[in-house]
Amino acid sequence: MRIIARLNVGGPATHVTLLNEGLSHLGYECLLVTGTEGDREGSMKDLVTSRQLSVEIIPELGREISLHQDIVTLFKLYRLMRRWRPHIVHTHTAKAGFVGRVAARLAGVPLVLHTFHGHVFHGYFSAAKTQLFIQLEKFGARLSDRLVTISPHLRQEIASYGVCDRTHIEVIPLGFELDALKCLPARGTFRAQLNLGEDERLIAAVGRLVPIKNLHLFLDAAALACRQNPQIRFALIGDGELRFELEAYAQKLGISKVVTFTGWRRDLAQVYADLDAVVISSDNEGTPASLIEAMAAGCPVISTRVGGVPDIIIDGQTGRLVPPKDAEALAKAILNIFNSPKDTLQMAQQAQDFALSQFNSRLLITDIHHLYKDSFANL
Repeated sequence: MRIIARLNVGGPATHVTLLNEGLSHLGYECLLVTGTEGDREGSMKDLVTSRQLSVEIIPELGREISLHQDIVTLFKLYRLMRRWRPHIVHTHTAKAGFVGRVAARLAGVPLVLHTFHGHVFHGYFSAAKTQLFIQLEKFGARLSDRLVTISPHLRQEIASYGVCDRTHIEVIPLGFELDALKCLPARGTFRAQLNLGEDERLIAAVGRLVPIKNLHLFLDAAALACRQNPQIRFALIGDGELRFELEAYAQKLGISKVVTFTGWRRDLAQVYADLDAVVISSDNEGTPASLIEAMAAGCPVISTRVGGVPDIIIDGQTGRLVPPKDAEALAKAILNIFNSPKDTLQMAQQAQDFALSQFNSRLLITDIHHLYKDSFANL
């Protein structure tokens, strides 16, 4: 049984879908338990249903903390586990991870695991609330036979907050179906939709429009870069709670004519074909799916040096890293994409080779299969 709070657009939803599909082919009987998505988050439930995977919806299981709904969720998960009798419960994301692991131990599940796709220990909440979450994760770690995270940097960060010893955490990188991004469609369709001229450049941020992504920084850097190179255009590909605020901020900066908000797009291969770079401006990250996809597509990448990103981007080799919250450094990195075209092309090629070899779904499924076998052997 795999549990995730919601199947909103993003890496974790793709991750759990590919895992359950792949493990089913290896003989596992898999059930995916999930909640409901929030407004403007986008949903990937169609990815699950199109692959005919077994899914159980618990409406109370979502992102927000609510004592009443969390108790209802705990009871429903316990009842489901007692009926379904799983040998393994594997939880993903913080909310599902806590109630899922408590329910699993109450239900007597033999093997309980949790994957950190990131963490909320900085950049999200007040100091007091952050400490509460750290204490909850310490308790959750004691309920877990094994913890999993998606990069070495993320493992080190989680251990540094005292959640558990780093030896209790297994690193298993994300895996995606990247083959479609190796041979992109012809360039021009997405650019035509944005009415871009032949000589105009296009930089994008891809993902949720939420506070932790710090897209105000992206827009600040866009404003600085435009002053140096008026041919650069920018796109925010995605949606979220901050969309209207970010549109207003672009207007305030005087760059609304060079910034496009596209909403969610499913034709990402076509989008990546037309981008000159993808930018991550976050204050905190696990391993951004958009970064891996862009690299697999041969698209140059720039990111703030946060979370697990340095495990993917080696500065100057597979992309550019800049300090967090530094608009001038981010703008300079954007401009260098065009000022040093030879270096940019070489970095993009190295990044593509790295992403395709390290982050494919076949490796992910094999790694998780071995983790389950080894964990059972050590019970």
